[in-house]
Amino acid sequence: MFLHFYKMNGAGNDFIVIDNRDLSHQLDPQTIEELCDRHRGIGADGLLAVEPAENGADYKFRYYNADGGEAEMCGNGARCFGRFTAHLGDEVADRVSFETMAGTLTAEMIDDQVRIAMSEPKDLKLATSATVPGLDATLHFLNTGVPHAVAFISNRDEFENLDVFTHGRAIRRHEAFAPAGTNANFATVLTPGHIAIRTYERGVEDETLACGTGMVACALIHHLLTGAPSPVKVDVAGGDTLEIGFEKSGDSSFKNVTLTGPADFVFEGEIEI
Repeated sequence: MFLHFYKMNGAGNDFIVIDNRDLSHQLDPQTIEELCDRHRGIGADGLLAVEPAENGADYKFRYYNADGGEAEMCGNGARCFGRFTAHLGDEVADRVSFETMAGTLTAEMIDDQVRIAMSEPKDLKLATSATVPGLDATLHFLNTGVPHAVAFISNRDEFENLDVFTHGRAIRRHEAFAPAGTNANFATVLTPGHIAIRTYERGVEDETLACGTGMVACALIHHLLTGAPSPVKVDVAGGDTLEIGFEKSGDSSFKNVTLTGPADFVFEGEIEI
């Protein structure tokens, strides 16, 4: 059996995308993991599947991490999903909506950028008591569709040379974030309202070039810690700069959160599964 696929990337976070509107593909976790393998498969941080909507949106969004496990949401993946589904009709759509496990989202095409209207963040915990050996930084927590721990590193050299794999893995499996675990983000302030981040992604189990929901978590916590206004600019390891827009709702809640950045087609092909 051959699988037709597309390869896309959002700020360096790369994805396999399949059109499964007819529900003809039932991919098990092992097959997804093999497809995402960078040595023996296509290679990707995760797989996106387009399925028919069930609750009135244009499409249903299914996202699977590189380990084959399904996740609630992925910000960079959502931008790629939006760009992909905008091309599925007879004409390219300016806006599409899609159902995710974290709620219904909207993607808006803005020239060569895609703006995602994100779900409202929840479960904020500033200055948690969680610590990991060798990391002298306070851990904050925010769920922006998926769970994220955030540590701000004040020294730029320390940030650039940080062992993201070791510290990220320790945070990802820390008992404070059990049983689901968490993504781990490390951020530094470049100028007020402009930060750089590095992310260890749960499910990928390594540092990735970008993480959309991680950018949102870091930007909102940066605002809470410093008062930086919307939008906050975020530099990612893949080399892109994205923007996080938001409105404050009360002392520590947010609404109208958006993520704006690139979503690019790379290639398409077929692979035997």
